Amino acid sequence: MYDFIVNPNARSGLGGRIWKELEQLLKEQKAEYRVHFTKYQRHASRIAEEITTDGEEHTIVVLGGDGTVNEVLNGITELSKVTMGYIPMGSSNDFARYFKMAAEPVECLTRILHPKKMVDMNVGIMSYKNGEKSRRYAVSTGIGFDAAVCHQAVISKMKVFLNKIHLGKLTYLGIALSRMIALRPGKMRVRLDDGEWIEYDRAYFATAMNHPFEGGGFKFCPDADPCDDILNVTVISGLPKWKVLCLLPTAFKGWHIRFKGIDTYTCKKVEIDSEQALPVHTDGEPVFLQRKMTAALEPDKIRLIVG
Repeated sequence: MYDFIVNPNARSGLGGRIWKELEQLLKEQKAEYRVHFTKYQRHASRIAEEITTDGEEHTIVVLGGDGTVNEVLNGITELSKVTMGYIPMGSSNDFARYFKMAAEPVECLTRILHPKKMVDMNVGIMSYKNGEKSRRYAVSTGIGFDAAVCHQAVISKMKVFLNKIHLGKLTYLGIALSRMIALRPGKMRVRLDDGEWIEYDRAYFATAMNHPFEGGGFKFCPDADPCDDILNVTVISGLPKWKVLCLLPTAFKGWHIRFKGIDTYTCKKVEIDSEQALPVHTDGEPVFLQRKMTAALEPDKIRLIVG
């Protein structure tokens, strides 16, 4: 039995139209399935919880963007009992990029129905408000500039327009330029695996990544591997804004880490304290303004169909 969680509004309504094509294929192959359509924010979390609350093993297929994947992960009761397939329909699709998942939905579904390769993938957990609240993430979590871009993208009319002409990932580049101009860098400190605090005077952002890519293809942590039980952390600080703007395009190839002012680390857990309250995100989904956050990995992994 396949449980499909479909975001019909993904990519400005394309998700719903694509589902109709995929459902025809499911019927032709006589696949046993149920479909659940999301109707409001975080509905996918509620659906995933309802599916998995029985404690049995399930196969869940997500049709939507990185945000829909994030919601599903936050609803699953036991990660180790779920096999997940993914049909990318978002504007950034950073989750699919590392695994080189098929861009064509019918091909994606065919691979899910007849899988040849699966991996056990780490799932991140970000906690805030002194550990009282937490959110899972598949791709990344961050505080500062990258989160500010994600917050703006959620309400961006430009994103809707660019999605319609299949240039959605340019949304993040355009917003990044405007957010950098408005951003005021400040003091931040980072602690890895309960070690010594590392201080930064003019920090733009800190990101903890499970995957190499975020924000529509920015390879902020080029060595990140979502199956290696390790978090990769990047901090950008101490640079004038014009230089950060010049470095941003190099991040598409991961070349930014060669330059001064870009610090990278690996760890199991990272704590981040900011002097000023800054935007925070998990997989591009806003968590509003925070001063402190902790990122780590869940003890259990989720099985993912990748080919």
